[in-house]
Amino acid sequence: MVIGILKESGAERRVAMLPGEVAVLVKLGVSFIIEKGAGEKAWAADTDYVAAGASVNDRKELISRSGLILSVNAPLEDNPEVFSEGQILCCVVNPAENREWLDKARLRGLTVLALDIIPRTTRAQSMDILSSMATVSGYKAVLAAASSLPGFFPMFMSAAGTIKPAKVLILGAGVAGLQAVAIARKLGAVVEVFDVRSAVREEVKSLGGRFIEVEGAKEDSAAGGYAVEQTEEFKLKQQELIQKHAKTSDVVISTAQIPGRKAPVLILKETVLAMKPGSVIVDLAACSGGNCELTENNKTITVNGVTIIGNSEFPSDMPTDSSKMFGSNIVNLLKLMIGKDGSFEFNLKDDIIAGTTAVHNREYVSERAKQLLGIK
Repeated sequence: MVIGILKESGAERRVAMLPGEVAVLVKLGVSFIIEKGAGEKAWAADTDYVAAGASVNDRKELISRSGLILSVNAPLEDNPEVFSEGQILCCVVNPAENREWLDKARLRGLTVLALDIIPRTTRAQSMDILSSMATVSGYKAVLAAASSLPGFFPMFMSAAGTIKPAKVLILGAGVAGLQAVAIARKLGAVVEVFDVRSAVREEVKSLGGRFIEVEGAKEDSAAGGYAVEQTEEFKLKQQELIQKHAKTSDVVISTAQIPGRKAPVLILKETVLAMKPGSVIVDLAACSGGNCELTENNKTITVNGVTIIGNSEFPSDMPTDSSKMFGSNIVNLLKLMIGKDGSFEFNLKDDIIAGTTAVHNREYVSERAKQLLGIK
């Protein structure tokens, strides 16, 4: 099996796999072709890949010779026609947003492994790129907030007096939210956390956060650990409680997203206007509409003295470790498909492989992909 690693386009600084992870699969008999300069923004030179056992070539040659092609994001700039029937693409797809590209890939006869729909099971935990990247986002969100806040996070006692600790409100206690709790607490902030899933209460408490709960939340065990759409009555109660706590917070970090849907609006314009001047909102759901009504994706704005940072791309801002984690996840996934002689064994009877395969043999395969696309 020959695996190709594409160079990402635009502002993306990550690469699908660093030389260290490439070397792991080379030992299993896999051959690699790396697009020239693919790892340079993540501080991995072409010579590092060559030392790991890969070859380096241009994009056209890579696509023509590779049986499986890796990238962080779906290669939307490449018409699916440039790929060959039966070729395998492995990347983050975002099926709902990129359904037209995915359908073209299906009709072309490509197999697409969508890394963002890997089943969220115990067995697949080591392959879950969403959790890995959310860890980075939660970490960077707190650092961004601390850098923008006109005060300290920890309490200070000195001859000049006592500085009170910052009060941080975190909306959403998924992987990003919990990581944000941990980092904010390490920096000495007082942390409150809101989530519709009562199951995360103990995790929040174990990290030193105070869990805020709105009664009447709808939970769905079939949602695979994701948050689900709530009733209008619940949303009103939720907004009232969030506004009450946001008014007294120095920092609000919002992480709430529902896969395949617009992010729920949790912070209204009225809430922002009622917050203290100098407060900071970091909105990690910016790319899907934002949890804050005033968020602008990929922009930092100031409204009535409140700084609103709309950034869903923090993993790209920390490309070396993000790429290492991303590549490790892919290595663990591909180990399910690599035979003893380096050959590729594609077994759709395996629940992880079936759950990750968006399209194969011109058909939609993954139930999660079908759900996101509204296909019955």
